[in-house]
Amino acid sequence: MATLSFFIGIIGNVISLLLFASPIKTFWKVVKKKSTENYKGVPYITTLMSTSLWTFYGLMKPGGLLVMTVNGAGAVLQFTYVTLFLIYAPRDKKIKMAKLAAILDVGFLGTVIAITLLAIHKLSLRLTFVGVICAGLTIGMYGSPLLVMTTVIKTKSVEYMPFLLSFFLFLNASAWSIYAVLVKDIYIGVPNSIGFVLGLAQLILYAMYKNKSKSTKSMDVMEEDGSTHLVKRSIEMRAYDNDDDVDDDGNKVMNDRILNKGTSLPKPSINRQYSLQKIVKTLSLGPYDVFPNWSDDAISNLKRNIDDDHP
Repeated sequence: MATLSFFIGIIGNVISLLLFASPIKTFWKVVKKKSTENYKGVPYITTLMSTSLWTFYGLMKPGGLLVMTVNGAGAVLQFTYVTLFLIYAPRDKKIKMAKLAAILDVGFLGTVIAITLLAIHKLSLRLTFVGVICAGLTIGMYGSPLLVMTTVIKTKSVEYMPFLLSFFLFLNASAWSIYAVLVKDIYIGVPNSIGFVLGLAQLILYAMYKNKSKSTKSMDVMEEDGSTHLVKRSIEMRAYDNDDDVDDDGNKVMNDRILNKGTSLPKPSINRQYSLQKIVKTLSLGPYDVFPNWSDDAISNLKRNIDDDHP
């Protein structure tokens, strides 16, 4: 049983380290641009506090080596992220985030450690005190995607719920839930069990709305590009209705300069004789074009009658 729990704990360490290391790419961009742009510093500050408390919990707990190592590494990474954020953030944001880091990562963390070591003397009570705080913070971390899940349900789109992040959160919660059952640690088990359920719910939502998101996105693109389709259809109709493109036998042919060879013709939605081009062309015809069989005397009489009616 001890060997199995250690093996599961190693898996949990690897997955957690991948999650903790995921912002490295983001902060690499921050360093290159020397600006935090629109990134938020709150997640890194709160995660630093959480990982620091879990490290403290792992140090106190007998057999808590795996909990201590992974959260210790996570705390180092989060401290690096917070430091880089404070270096490259704009002045107003830098001051605000520095105050928040001082309150949570120094004030609150220091207070919890001081109370645990100075006011609580029994190890079991110390583990309970720190374990409850750590469990609450972890539940908050796993519960943060609830807002995103609500958005997914309303919009029927998973655009703002990255699959890989949801998948690795699910794996992380699964590994630590199994570990907690094997070592009988309720403070690790309860928050990660909740994380397992929420992670599974995210994956189910992703499976439900993945295809619908593509369909909706395709419809949006079609609506945005509607004018393009109309222009293309207009060009095709002009090529089809062009009376000047005839072969030697007087039959209409396609204009290859307008239509690519092999393009199929759409069926006109209305009779071509009422098309806009026909109307414009008709308005530009002279009397000899409209009445080719009339004699010159008949046309002259017609013009004379029109002049008499409209002096």
